[in-house]
Amino acid sequence: MDARTEVAAPPTETAEQARGSWRKPISERSLSDVFRTVKVSGHASSWRRLAAFFGPGYLVAVGYMDPGNWATSIAGGSKFGYALLFVALLSNIMAIILQSLCARLAIGSGRDLAQACRDGYPQWASFPLWLLAELAIIATDVAEVIGTAIGLNLLFGIPLEIGVLLTALDVFVVLLLQRAGFRYLEAFIITMLIVIAICFGVQIALADPEWGAVIRGFAPTTELVRNPEMLYLALGIIGATVMPHNLYLHSAIVQTRAFGTSTKEKREALKFATIDSTVALCLALLVNASILILAAATFYKSGNTEVVELGQAQSLLHPLLGSAIAPTLFGIALLCCGLNSTVTATLAGQTVMEGFLQIGLAPWLRRLITRSVALIPAAGVTLLYGEAETAKLLILSQVVLSLQLPFAIVPLVQFTASRSKLGDLVSPRWLTFVAVLIALLIIVLNAKLTWDYFVG
Repeated sequence: MDARTEVAAPPTETAEQARGSWRKPISERSLSDVFRTVKVSGHASSWRRLAAFFGPGYLVAVGYMDPGNWATSIAGGSKFGYALLFVALLSNIMAIILQSLCARLAIGSGRDLAQACRDGYPQWASFPLWLLAELAIIATDVAEVIGTAIGLNLLFGIPLEIGVLLTALDVFVVLLLQRAGFRYLEAFIITMLIVIAICFGVQIALADPEWGAVIRGFAPTTELVRNPEMLYLALGIIGATVMPHNLYLHSAIVQTRAFGTSTKEKREALKFATIDSTVALCLALLVNASILILAAATFYKSGNTEVVELGQAQSLLHPLLGSAIAPTLFGIALLCCGLNSTVTATLAGQTVMEGFLQIGLAPWLRRLITRSVALIPAAGVTLLYGEAETAKLLILSQVVLSLQLPFAIVPLVQFTASRSKLGDLVSPRWLTFVAVLIALLIIVLNAKLTWDYFVG
């Protein structure tokens, strides 16, 4: 069966789902223009079938290393050295488990998270969830657009306001690449990730960190609890790592794979999709850890403990590392990171709009609308704050995400724990228990972060 035949196949429901465990039946496909366009051959070797699932995890991983993460990692590394590497590791473990639940929801129910909320809850509950999801995507885009604009400014001297408007061009990147095939879009994202990894690899080599201290930084320390300032930055790192739009996005793009409808095929698809996202998020951990290590090995070591602005961090790298290439590599990595993040946020916006509202628009128009919804406030906030206080924009975006995060995590855990909704792919009890603990921890930590921001 070729990919075109797979696209024409309608979504199916399990026997339990057909009996009405969902309030509404499946009525459309996730990201309909790319639904099941990537062929998965049932006759190929296990390695080739695994390779067919290689891609969606990297689009998700992009959201775990966006400019909001950069701001918190640079602040943490410059202030406390390598001590917060444990928090980066813990955040990544949480992300791996939550993203695996997204794949389970998509493959087990045939729905992405937005569709599941619409089909599983009454309208009075699902409509506010849509509004909150849109707010989260706008907040995400504010950070990502600002990051891209800062990258353009650092590399080419383009004013921040103009750089914000230039980020709208990512709509055409998405259109061109998806017209060629979803795999080309994934290849673009992975190429950018490789460039980011190389840039930080060179900068780490120039910084020559104390590797013994780096290894010790991955171990937990009681200072996290005893030092309120360290705890605050730790909360910021966690809040910047687990993002709501990634949960919506992953549950949609997993369904670009034509993995079949039998229980055996779904279980294999879930295994491969989980491997893909786990490996990709390990790469995201390396990048986030590299940012923190670079800040610790340069700023903390030299006594520059108050570095929070991305532009300030870039300007200090040359005198501290003694190499003119370090600031350029920093700018290139930031630009690639911002471009990647804006592309995936655009896809997340499409997922949320289609899933909650069932709006059937042409792909280019859907993307233009979702991009504009994010660009208008991003440009307005940029003009309001100006170039000197971009760190405030990044921190504010993370606070907004913190407010929205529980409204994405709780439905995800609830749906994946329901046998009547997922059938044989329901989460095992131990996984549900761990997911509930993670959800509670994230909710409590993000509530404290939000409280401290507005009241503390």
